[in-house]
Amino acid sequence: MIIHITLLCLGLFILPSVATAQDPSSTYLLQLIERADHKHLHQHRYWHLLLHYRQNFFGGYTSEVDDPGFFQASEGKNDPQAELHATLEKFFSGDLVGRSKQVAQCAFIARFQWLRAQLKFDETRLPLHHCERYEQWVNELNPASITLIFPAAFMNNPVSMFGHSFLRIDQQDQTEHTRILAYTVNYAADVPPGAGLEFAFKGMLGGYQGFFSTIPYYIKVQEYRDIENRDIWEYRLNLSPEEIHRLLMHTWEMGNAYFDYYFFKENCAYHILSLLEVANPQFHLTDQFHFWTIPADTIRLLIQQKDLVQDVSYRPAGSTNLKRKRAALQPSEQFWLEQIIQDPSYAIAPDFLKLSQPRQTFLLDLASDYLRYKGRTDSKQADEYQTKNRSILLQRSQIRVPSPAFSVAPFSLSPEQGHETARMGVGIGWRNDELFEHIDIRAVYHDLLDPNPGYTPDSQVELGALSLRHYHGRNQFRIEQFTLVNVLSLAPIDSWFRSPSWKIRMEMNTVKTRSCDLCSNGHFNVGAGGALETHVFQREVFFLMGEVDANVSGAYDENHRIGGGVSGGVVANVTENWKWLASGGYLGYFLGHRSDDIQVSVGQRWTFAKNFAFRTTFTHHDRDNELLAVFHGYF
Repeated sequence: MIIHITLLCLGLFILPSVATAQDPSSTYLLQLIERADHKHLHQHRYWHLLLHYRQNFFGGYTSEVDDPGFFQASEGKNDPQAELHATLEKFFSGDLVGRSKQVAQCAFIARFQWLRAQLKFDETRLPLHHCERYEQWVNELNPASITLIFPAAFMNNPVSMFGHSFLRIDQQDQTEHTRILAYTVNYAADVPPGAGLEFAFKGMLGGYQGFFSTIPYYIKVQEYRDIENRDIWEYRLNLSPEEIHRLLMHTWEMGNAYFDYYFFKENCAYHILSLLEVANPQFHLTDQFHFWTIPADTIRLLIQQKDLVQDVSYRPAGSTNLKRKRAALQPSEQFWLEQIIQDPSYAIAPDFLKLSQPRQTFLLDLASDYLRYKGRTDSKQADEYQTKNRSILLQRSQIRVPSPAFSVAPFSLSPEQGHETARMGVGIGWRNDELFEHIDIRAVYHDLLDPNPGYTPDSQVELGALSLRHYHGRNQFRIEQFTLVNVLSLAPIDSWFRSPSWKIRMEMNTVKTRSCDLCSNGHFNVGAGGALETHVFQREVFFLMGEVDANVSGAYDENHRIGGGVSGGVVANVTENWKWLASGGYLGYFLGHRSDDIQVSVGQRWTFAKNFAFRTTFTHHDRDNELLAVFHGYF
């Protein structure tokens, strides 16, 4: 009796397994898994691209995707083979998966189509699902080509100091005028409003989730060109219809994923490159970026790919458009422009109507452009600007002459024409009657004396800059300086544009005091002020700032000093290749070590080629004088 009961219980466990083994779909699944393993598909580069696997330093793989719902196997983030097996199993299921809540064949359509081609699915044994939502999405996109979009750097937002990258899906029968209605593929961090300085820390440490999104291009243009006043560069890519199809399929399934967002590495530019690698697996783009991914560097990399970039076009920022048009006016026309902006009734003044109709239309169009710009940037007086603009447009409508064509030239060349973002220098110098050899290396990006082309004018962003020196007199080798961050933005003020200039610097440097010859010093400096532009030589920018300065070092009483003061200077472009920077200031310290410091610095840079330059600098602090000559190469 006990034996019969035992056999019956065993049968309850055995019979379902036998039934499953005899299930035709289960049998076919096992055959597909065996075939996939035989072909080593889990080791295939394309499978790794689809799942964003990266090889670990000590072996094995880890996916850069951090959304658990993206994986069908519990260990899928670290096991490409287990994830492939689980994905095949899900293709036989009607379960809704991922954040998009679709069947696996549709939620992960790029995986499905690739495995279908590799394993030659028998559709009589693996029923196909109709992916209606995906087809509607693709039909609405109506894709014909892909364009990479690069809005230039925006100094007033930490997330945009290096620029941004995203893709535009250009449609069939699209023209230059209708292109703005196309859709984009964008990757960005999900940052709550008003994050402020929190973003700087969380953005560096992966504290935010990053998502792909599909947004109309005109919304991005309004954001970047009209509100943030950023020039936009457009790079039309030479992708085949099959490559575009693969890119869009993967974009669709990335709607089921998020990544931990890292400002310096896994950022917008990095993940846009990953989409292009799926489009064409022969591209090895993300492999080129090990520690940081600068958007401008990714543009240069794409340019280097043979026949990939078909065309480069430029969409000027609102402020660039206004400045170029205003510069094209005669003095008498500038008078009329200012009068019309203040009082639109001047547009019907008899003397104004004596101007030729093309010049009238140009002035009225420019006045309207300016008032719309002010309406976007000055919310307090937006209604007043809109009322004035309506009056001007009414007068403009009375002139039956089309607006004259006007070509707006950028103030800086496209980013791929600029110097490389890393820099190394070797040189010699003299400090307080002592010779030294000098080596410096900077991770990124650009300072005021670096060659101008390809970078936002009058801006400076340096991160991870290290200087080493060997002093002859004492036969001492030391770390002279390490700059964690050094950011400066000069915004020349005039009657139309009144943005503040500002700077921030955090570093370790070397100081000389009465009690210490050469001592390491922690240094923090922040300042704000204004700038003015002139054109005595080629172009000059004068600046003046109030600032707060703090130092921590054993060279000071109480090991610190905190104070403030004022600084000013001029950046002068003498020729295309020759640039000067002179500055000076006074700082008084009233906390800790009570002292004061008069600072003077004069430097010049001569550019030999795009990635080679020579500079000399002289600096003076209290009881400390230095002259340095350095040859710099950019890489």
